[in-house]
Amino acid sequence: MNPDIRSLEPQRLWNKFANLNAVPRPSKKEERVIRFMVNFGKSLGLETFTDTIGNVIIRKPASPGMENRKMMTLQSHLDMVHQKNADTKFDFDTQGIAMYIDGDWVKAKGTTLGADNGLGVATIMALLEGTEIAHPPLEALFTIDEETGMTGALGLEPNVLQGTILLNLDTEEDDELDIGCAGGIDVTAEGTYESDLPLRDHVTYEITVKGLSGGHSGIEIHKGLGNANTIMNGLLFAESGPSGMRIIQIEGGGLRNAIPRESKALVAVPKDEARDFEARMHRSAETIVTTHKKLDPEMNIGTMLVTASGPPMKQEAQAALLEALKTAHNGVYAMSAEIPDLVETSNNIARVTVRDGRIQISCLTRSSLETGKMELAGNLRETFEKAGYQVTFSGDYPGWKPNPKSPILKVLEETYTERFGERPKVVACHAGLECGILGRHYPEMDMISFGPTILGAHSPDERVQISSVQKFWGFLLDVLKKTPKLH
Repeated sequence: MNPDIRSLEPQRLWNKFANLNAVPRPSKKEERVIRFMVNFGKSLGLETFTDTIGNVIIRKPASPGMENRKMMTLQSHLDMVHQKNADTKFDFDTQGIAMYIDGDWVKAKGTTLGADNGLGVATIMALLEGTEIAHPPLEALFTIDEETGMTGALGLEPNVLQGTILLNLDTEEDDELDIGCAGGIDVTAEGTYESDLPLRDHVTYEITVKGLSGGHSGIEIHKGLGNANTIMNGLLFAESGPSGMRIIQIEGGGLRNAIPRESKALVAVPKDEARDFEARMHRSAETIVTTHKKLDPEMNIGTMLVTASGPPMKQEAQAALLEALKTAHNGVYAMSAEIPDLVETSNNIARVTVRDGRIQISCLTRSSLETGKMELAGNLRETFEKAGYQVTFSGDYPGWKPNPKSPILKVLEETYTERFGERPKVVACHAGLECGILGRHYPEMDMISFGPTILGAHSPDERVQISSVQKFWGFLLDVLKKTPKLH
């Protein structure tokens, strides 16, 4: 890590971020970061404990003169998305993130940075440690497993928190105040297929789709970024007729909340069709790369003759798979009729695996409307069941209904306007914030979400703007000073 990161302002915040990023913290494997956070709280002599599911809660008394203010709950999640470039050698289970400064940005070397939501966690840590900061009674809630199911928020019990106002520090535009978010549900299709014997007079090709920009499958779903799974399926669908191509295996995508950046397939092609197959694949690749050049400038589609082989899918199973993936909706499904430019409902075909007689297709469906979410999930179920697959729904979590009359929203709007001379944007986002779940547990809690500017979340291009962190920190300190008084 570049040591200059620890010298950035505000130093206490950046030092906490550097300390946090030295601790591996993959979703569902948060034992080390939980211990790290518990040790941190106890080292400050603060009330520190974990709940039954593993969330960490730390409480700090008000600074002198602020004892008559409402308790403020500050919330961020401990886990981070793990994505890396194909040529990056990195073990997320054992290594800390390698960070560096590039102009006004902090980035990571070939991996996700963990600014989502590590900057929020580090901010709260800096507040808990600071002795010169004016603040009301503080309650820090560090949730686990936000990125792969929000099980920390889902498992939080209704009697744990004491705060009446919650600041979620997990959004990614420094001029926005978020008052609503989408809910989501995982749609997983699984099936089996019969294979033919390895084909004689065929050659094997490896097809690769890689170098896509990827990104957040909620916040960035409307940008038209390429999805490696749908691009690969388009290539295979087009070739399944002309060349008699047969699929041996497919491995595409990864995490459900990241737009897939890479896909790889092995296919068998009759020897006498090989030259024409290569020519068609070359033309298709040129067309696709040109079409996506603006949004995915590093995209590369390759077709390479290989010695590896294996039994291909039977033609009926192959046709059903390609048709299902062609029919299954990917991307924006509906825009909000109430909030301008807000994606209402979407789906991300996140992972496709075809290997050893088994098929698995993983999707994440999001919507700010429960009816929209279940309508699209139902459409996907129908599509995949038609192909003969079993479909399961899991990880269902609610959206967060906007409250434009929120008292804490008024405080933040006024504070932002006074500090920066312009009004903030009050928005809802097409991402899964934990506020919807927390609001179900604590329906009387007044909530809002904001944060510094982070770009490329959920991809190795993730980066956080240094000047934005400074802006966010100063704004947050002003908000704490204006915490409403107890009645």
